[in-house]
Amino acid sequence: MNFYSIRHMTRFEYEHPVSESLMEVRLNPRTDTNQRCFNFSLSVSPRCRVFSYRDHLGNNVHHFDIPGQHRELVIIGQALVELQELAPIPDALDPSSWKDLDEFISGGDYWEMLLPSRFAKPTPSLLKLAAELGAVRRDDPLTLLRELNHRLHDAIAYVPRSTRVDSPIDEALERREGVCQDFSHIMIALVRHLGIPCRYVSGYLHHRPLDHVRSTESATHAWVDAFLPHLGWVGFDPTNNLLTHEAHIRTALGRDYEDVPPTRGVYRGRTSSELSVAVQVTEHKKAPHMDEDWPIPEDWSIHVERALEPPPPASPILQLQQIEQQQQARRRARGRG
Repeated sequence: MNFYSIRHMTRFEYEHPVSESLMEVRLNPRTDTNQRCFNFSLSVSPRCRVFSYRDHLGNNVHHFDIPGQHRELVIIGQALVELQELAPIPDALDPSSWKDLDEFISGGDYWEMLLPSRFAKPTPSLLKLAAELGAVRRDDPLTLLRELNHRLHDAIAYVPRSTRVDSPIDEALERREGVCQDFSHIMIALVRHLGIPCRYVSGYLHHRPLDHVRSTESATHAWVDAFLPHLGWVGFDPTNNLLTHEAHIRTALGRDYEDVPPTRGVYRGRTSSELSVAVQVTEHKKAPHMDEDWPIPEDWSIHVERALEPPPPASPILQLQQIEQQQQARRRARGRG
């Protein structure tokens, strides 16, 4: 049994003040299978009212609207998570498992994780890699996926910031370098091309010395789940050539990154923005309390204080502007109705 405390800070800085920010956030770890999220808090600066819902895949989604002028938006998510050891995965399955897999698929609702998606589709470059890696139905599904996980890890170099979050897989395939999102999208496309349901997992990875992890520690992580007969969803981490274990902390599941970005939003105003993110995952021998004095990286302290302190009183002019904006929004909403 492992306990982890997680701090995730996102900061948007605007060159000129913006008049409104609308944001959707997926930072709340899931509670499922071997994972339990004990507690989660979300702090936002400027202060605002935060709403939440659960999407059709069971992901926890928070959203908010900041209507007043601001030049900085800080979002800090804090969570306490327990992970239990996963059931052991065999080295291989019986070759007849291909037939069993097809029967499972025909009787279940897996189509969403079988069809191509925006970032995981069989492009010519992907099909060329599939031929290079021998990605055809053979042996048994588990043996093949173990091999693809290993060979994809060796075929592409992990290079931080070598691609963007919205980069197509062809960029990583042509340059043979990428980040965890690229490894995950490429493997998803390969696995779906074999007729195996596969989904994108967004979360965090606590680095253990024996795993020889090469992904960045102070960042989010991504890997894939593949559906296998008699085993259910099995996690593969091609970035690090690992099967997922009790240090992989799941936040959200989707078809690809487009379904589960940590933050997604828009702002009102003509200006450029700069994004910075910091992540801290700490392992605990026993479950700590959320109000314990956890160590905070020095450069976070001012942002934690801003996100937690009461909002400053708005000036009368700003209050009138906010009221007018809210009234305009209501009128637009009634007009659309």
